[in-house]
Amino acid sequence: MKIDSSQLIELAQKFGTPLYVYNGDMIEKRYNDLLNHITWPKLKILYAMKANYNPSVLKLIHQLGGSLDTVSPAEIILGKKAGFTSGNILYTANNMTDSEVNDVHASGVLLNIGSLSRLEKYGKRFPGSKVCLRFNPDVVAGAHKKIQTGGKLTKFGILLEDVGVVKKISETYDLKIVGLHEHTGSGIDDTNAVYKSIHNLLSIAGHRNFPNLEFIDFGGGFQVPFEPDEERIDYPKLGGEIGRIFKDYCVEYGKDLEMYFEPGKFIVAESGYMLVTVNTLKDNRGRLIAGTDSGFPQLIRPMFYDAYHHIVNLSNVNGNERNYDVCGNICETGDRFAEQRPISEIREGDILSIENAGAYCYAMGGVYNLRAMPAEVFIYKDDIKLARKRLTNEELVKNIIGECE
Repeated sequence: MKIDSSQLIELAQKFGTPLYVYNGDMIEKRYNDLLNHITWPKLKILYAMKANYNPSVLKLIHQLGGSLDTVSPAEIILGKKAGFTSGNILYTANNMTDSEVNDVHASGVLLNIGSLSRLEKYGKRFPGSKVCLRFNPDVVAGAHKKIQTGGKLTKFGILLEDVGVVKKISETYDLKIVGLHEHTGSGIDDTNAVYKSIHNLLSIAGHRNFPNLEFIDFGGGFQVPFEPDEERIDYPKLGGEIGRIFKDYCVEYGKDLEMYFEPGKFIVAESGYMLVTVNTLKDNRGRLIAGTDSGFPQLIRPMFYDAYHHIVNLSNVNGNERNYDVCGNICETGDRFAEQRPISEIREGDILSIENAGAYCYAMGGVYNLRAMPAEVFIYKDDIKLARKRLTNEELVKNIIGECE
């Protein structure tokens, strides 16, 4: 299922580096894994497109039967161009503006609202409408404090104890609450936290509070192993327990509701590789520094929240390991993809593969120092295509100047 070193080198030579490569077969496998692991017949997977919005990725998700979790009006527009309909898109932005709410409502996409004030405004503007509500599950979990979305410090969701206020607002404006939502965090490795957040949301989701429910959305946050020796969660066991919990809830509610999940990283992270070329080697009194032709704006996760990405020297896979700082070409001391990492001996001109780069890598990228984002290659069923080209320096500057030149 993984793309081998020789093929990655060929792609780097053909398309140049830095280069993103996505394995569509891996995306298909992970999507189907979730369908098989979570034992509920009315399961709906809404891909969190903020993780990777490449159109080739979106079209594959659509082909597989998926739906979309979106967080901006532009994501809705792009999603529709990739084939998704309004009925298969949920809008879960936070701190929404009046204008975007108006635009999303006009598009026919269901809004998922996470604050009392916005719910009140929405009711006044669109009385009688359908709506989904995001609650804070009051559980703190996730791989880093910056991606934990539950608990008292978070900006996300309505407090569980405010369910009475929610009912009053919805009754005042005749809002039809068709869905409830929670999301605890990203990269959750504690299955008990998953169960707890589900139980907390279901504790307020009875027929007495919400008689018109069509679905419950438990967000995303499925853990992906990034380090070579990191164990994968027993997802069949997790999915079976979630199905059992939800079955009991639906019996009590009085009908079988749809169950939504919103995976992003789980579906696309392992599909991605970012290929870079080593152009500089330094020995700083015994500390080896490998300089590359990319930098943190093109893959920011290590600098942003100390995320680990495994790095393979494709040009010398079986070489003797040495410890390296793998650095970028940006004018920041923190511009490092790895620090004191054991890697097969690196030489100038070697091509390195930064792995698990399919989620929140290109999507979080920018052009700091005015260096264009890498090209993206998409491989599916042995078909290789350039999914997005790299801008030339002239094209990048033209985009910046635009009509103001």
